[in-house]
Amino acid sequence: MKNGPNTSADGGLSGRLSRRELVAGAAQGAALGALGVAGVTLSGAAPFRRRDGIPTVIRGAGAAAGHLLRGGVAFPAPSTRAKTRIAIVGGGVAGLSAAWWLTRQGVNDHVLLELEDAVGGSARGGGNAVSAYPWGAHYLPIPGRDARYVRLLLEDAGIIRGYDAQGRPFYDETALCGAPHERLMLHGRWQEGILPQLGASADDRRQYGEFAGMMTAYRATVGADGKRAFTIPVDASSADPVYRALDGLTMAGLFAQRGWTSPYLRWYVEYCCRDDFGTTMAETSAWAGVHYFAARNGDAANADDNAVLTWPEGNARLVAELRARGKGEVRTGAVVHDVRGDGPYEIDYVGADGRESHRVEADAVIFAAPRFVAAHVLAAYRAAPPAWAGDFTYAPWMVANVTLENLPDGEKSEEARAWRFAWDNVSYTSDSLGYVNATHQSLAAYHRATVLTHYWPLTGAAPKDARAAALARTPAAWRDQILDDLDHMHAGIEEHVASIDVWLWGHGMVRPTKGFLWGESRAAAQAPLGRIFFAHSDMSGLSIFEEAQYRGVEAAAAAIGALA
Repeated sequence: MKNGPNTSADGGLSGRLSRRELVAGAAQGAALGALGVAGVTLSGAAPFRRRDGIPTVIRGAGAAAGHLLRGGVAFPAPSTRAKTRIAIVGGGVAGLSAAWWLTRQGVNDHVLLELEDAVGGSARGGGNAVSAYPWGAHYLPIPGRDARYVRLLLEDAGIIRGYDAQGRPFYDETALCGAPHERLMLHGRWQEGILPQLGASADDRRQYGEFAGMMTAYRATVGADGKRAFTIPVDASSADPVYRALDGLTMAGLFAQRGWTSPYLRWYVEYCCRDDFGTTMAETSAWAGVHYFAARNGDAANADDNAVLTWPEGNARLVAELRARGKGEVRTGAVVHDVRGDGPYEIDYVGADGRESHRVEADAVIFAAPRFVAAHVLAAYRAAPPAWAGDFTYAPWMVANVTLENLPDGEKSEEARAWRFAWDNVSYTSDSLGYVNATHQSLAAYHRATVLTHYWPLTGAAPKDARAAALARTPAAWRDQILDDLDHMHAGIEEHVASIDVWLWGHGMVRPTKGFLWGESRAAAQAPLGRIFFAHSDMSGLSIFEEAQYRGVEAAAAAIGALA
């Protein structure tokens, strides 16, 4: 969720790391509670800790509204009725992309219905007096030529400024991630890049090279059908069974086959799986794991091909661009609970409080909500539940925006330098994914106040159990977990924290587990129901911006064609 995958031509590993280091061979601290302000003990009261006064709020997502769809709720009859040509259910990247494409094709008679109080899904953002910040995805890798819809959006938004004679885009320099890009806390020290280097043995480096060589080879591989073995969109990848067979293996299984035992290499790939899929190596399809490293083929006239585009608000910048370019109506706080008919379709929704119901009649429907929602909402699925429904599983996440103020100043001491954040900051010993500095793209040389977007995939238990445990935790418990984790990278950090805002994603992203990507269920879930067309990254099996946008555009094109 923090970062989409990224690749480069020179090493084959994630662009979040330095692949030049990889190809070349290439948390310490006391408990935070002991580092707080000394407390004054009152009779019958516990000592005061500085962290007890830090405002901590759990802000999302709309689990209560979403749970209205589980059944057992008697919804009121619609009190209002409206008509539209195309209704879009779901206002994440897929739904917004559908609206963008409809508008581009001159179809402005459409209504988008979104459960949350704002559109964007896991790409939405927020902000405060210090900075804008994301609630989910933080960047977009430089797109390859296969990702033509992404390039078109970036052109519309002015982020692509033109092309050179070789057809390589010139990108807005302010959108390209500035240096320093990433760093890793390892053995109590910060190192440049996230691939572990400090203390790496000759055997570690040998395995780095073998792994990178395999990914580089896969990146250049074309299947028997003439298609790239791994590309974006996923379904444009080769159907050659030699490569699809990887879906029958986990990433851990691939490592076992290859004899890769380096704890550093395994940590790194485990990190990448948790980051992009919300799954462990033991759960992740090896096809998905290889795709992470081998699928991208970005190029740019004014940046490395492994560069990324990022903004303080993360991919909420792209959400805003999509929203501004979709000319249909958008209704937020709309919990769609019933879609029925065979054209025209009746779409019933209630407000988040469940008190008042409304109906929209549409000639076609683009269903851009997660696929598990469809089983509750579509009348046809309620009458005959699809066989594939149980095969879509979802990873829960916690994302926190931690606002800091009055950071240590100066550059002379190692301690002061440790507070001069890179864009992405990770700890080798942490169960989190570290944090991204929201003010990194600012032109100011140093910020005394900033926002750290802290990412934590909840992979320690079965998704259902992890989801329930996350929702049951108190703000104080999340506060302590976040501060304890960050303290390993910045001892005494709570002295600088002004506030913590927590967002819980119960169904943060679809999980590309073993056998899911090229099994029957994902293919079956893509089939339209009459003039109900499906648009969500779930159908790609990978929750990345490009796949969500692709699904939205393709569904919009199908709807236009059906109504022609």
